[in-house]
Amino acid sequence: MVQTGKKLRFIDFCSGIGAGRLGLELLGLTCVAHSEINIDSDYTYQVFFNDNRNLGDLTLLNFNEIPQSDILIAGFPCQTFSIVGKRAGFEDERGQIIYYLKNILIKKNIPYFIFENVKGLVNHNKGKTLNAIIELLNNAGYEVFCKVLNSIDFGVPQLRERVYFVGIRKDLCNQPFVFPDSVKHPCIKDFLLPSNNDVLDINHPTFQKYLSNKYNKGRINIDEILEQDYTVIDTRQSDLRVYINKCPTLRTGRHGILYVKNKKLHKLSGMEALLLQGFPKEYVMKVKNITNSKLLAQAGNAMTVNVIRAIGQSLLNYIEENN
Repeated sequence: MVQTGKKLRFIDFCSGIGAGRLGLELLGLTCVAHSEINIDSDYTYQVFFNDNRNLGDLTLLNFNEIPQSDILIAGFPCQTFSIVGKRAGFEDERGQIIYYLKNILIKKNIPYFIFENVKGLVNHNKGKTLNAIIELLNNAGYEVFCKVLNSIDFGVPQLRERVYFVGIRKDLCNQPFVFPDSVKHPCIKDFLLPSNNDVLDINHPTFQKYLSNKYNKGRINIDEILEQDYTVIDTRQSDLRVYINKCPTLRTGRHGILYVKNKKLHKLSGMEALLLQGFPKEYVMKVKNITNSKLLAQAGNAMTVNVIRAIGQSLLNYIEENN
């Protein structure tokens, strides 16, 4: 029998800094363990949650070491399926983590799971990779439901499309799972913490050279951009892109996001990136002493708290209706 309500337990695999955990804990669920191999990410995780129960490398786990749980949540490695990455997929060792997760689901007879990955997985290898993953999980005994959701539709002003999987053990699946509806996104100013320490010198030769390259020259008027507070610009490798009241996808390896406040360009900080991923301010303040570059990278690799919370609520509703 599956436990219901606030008694539900989950394990946080490929946990990163714990955005998935936080999304479920905000619903009253209890985390019984997590698994993360990146030392820096796990340090941030422990600062957030004061939890040193890291199971370590999930590929080396003894099944007896894994606590019993009702839900398995994982943002399994996405570099191999990303547009930015080489898109090697199952040929890359990191793409094999899904097999270990599948074995854990079977051995521990876990009733439900929530997985997250990059949108690029949907079209990887002309859709064959996605179909193979669904078939793998289906053969493991789960009805699998997947959908691409955008974080901006769930209470944060960040454009972040990810594919989410919800698995329900077949003996518990009486009807299709329905993903949550979107909500109106808020103003980005509520997620920013501008200070004089993060201002970009627009007259710096490097920035001026960037503005005058063949991609931006004649297309970008920086003086006009500076007239509107909370305009966001993404200084990509070649062309600059402009957004109004929203932020482009936060990325792990590149952090060239700026925004306008009082006619100045501010560099997006790691703490602001965490806020844009749905971490409440009281959590963000806990990690203010962690370096900015690490927080930016970790936020870029995290799930969005709000999306997981919304999916978790839909799953709780499903369990209560069908248990």
